[in-house]
Amino acid sequence: MISTIEWKDDKVLMLDQSRLPLEVVYVECSDYHKVAEGIKKLWIRGAPAIGIAAAMGIALGAQDIKAGSMEEFLKKLDIVMDDLLATRPTAVNIKWAVERIKTLLASKKGEQVSAVKRLLIEEAKRVLEEDIEINKAIGKWGAEFIRDGDTILTHCNAGSLATGGYGTATAPMLVAKEQGKRIQVIADETRPVLQGARLTAWELMQSGIPVTLITDNTAGALMKKGAIDLAIVGTDRTTRNGDVANKIGTYTVAVLCREHNIPFYVAAPLSSIDFEMESGEHIPIEQRHADEVTIVRGQRIAPEGVNVINLAFDVTPAKYVTSFFTERGAFKPRDIKKLAEKNVAIESIRLHVAK
Repeated sequence: MISTIEWKDDKVLMLDQSRLPLEVVYVECSDYHKVAEGIKKLWIRGAPAIGIAAAMGIALGAQDIKAGSMEEFLKKLDIVMDDLLATRPTAVNIKWAVERIKTLLASKKGEQVSAVKRLLIEEAKRVLEEDIEINKAIGKWGAEFIRDGDTILTHCNAGSLATGGYGTATAPMLVAKEQGKRIQVIADETRPVLQGARLTAWELMQSGIPVTLITDNTAGALMKKGAIDLAIVGTDRTTRNGDVANKIGTYTVAVLCREHNIPFYVAAPLSSIDFEMESGEHIPIEQRHADEVTIVRGQRIAPEGVNVINLAFDVTPAKYVTSFFTERGAFKPRDIKKLAEKNVAIESIRLHVAK
């Protein structure tokens, strides 16, 4: 399993994914500012992974705080959390990590500052460990919807590189392979940062899963030929009604799947579901620098000064989603809101998927 991020010797080690697949380099973060920089510059990306990074960044920032009282400590820690929240607005997992840490802190106000600092390190490590187990559970549920011989389309990267390990969208593929199912994957290149070409293709090859790389505008032609059986993608934020924010181009894939009667599945850990947000209309969509579109690996491919729209994400309406794979089962979009209830029965909605 590829290690994306870890806590080691009171530092955060982060795989610099911007250098993959040409180089495998880990960045050592000795303060939370470096963690924040890594999130902004896409050294680490993927909703679950940046949630883990945020938790570790908070723990790292806490170690450097000098405070004579818990009240002073919490005020200074609020600045750390606000800085991390500001790094990337679309993915909800940073907010989820911050809220989780705040809930922990609320129960420890009577503790010594030194003890709380240690607890924050333990909690950050726990977030990483839990994420791996969650992904394995998603894989177990999702694999039920994959048949022997299926060809699966995926968009962007929702593998172990986007998580603490094992991946979300790739987890059902890994489990299906372990079950002996013969599958193959088609990966969209995912312009403009090429996460599909650089990361997903590399990662699946490392896992021994047959993968074919295509340009983003090839998917529809393959669907028309009957060459794709289902699509599985990840999510950066899913709202209460089942709308999905994911890497730009996901909406296009979903619409194409509907047109060709192909199941479109979303692997969604509960940490990526924003139960407070009613619909995708309210999701803030990050816009990134024009250079990501006009320059590739240092080579300009568009005229200097051309206007550019570089949306990092789009929103797929719930009506295009066949089912969600979560750690608590597979659910229709209309049932996502029920997952806000902690004691809801785990129930996999089994779908008949015709050839």
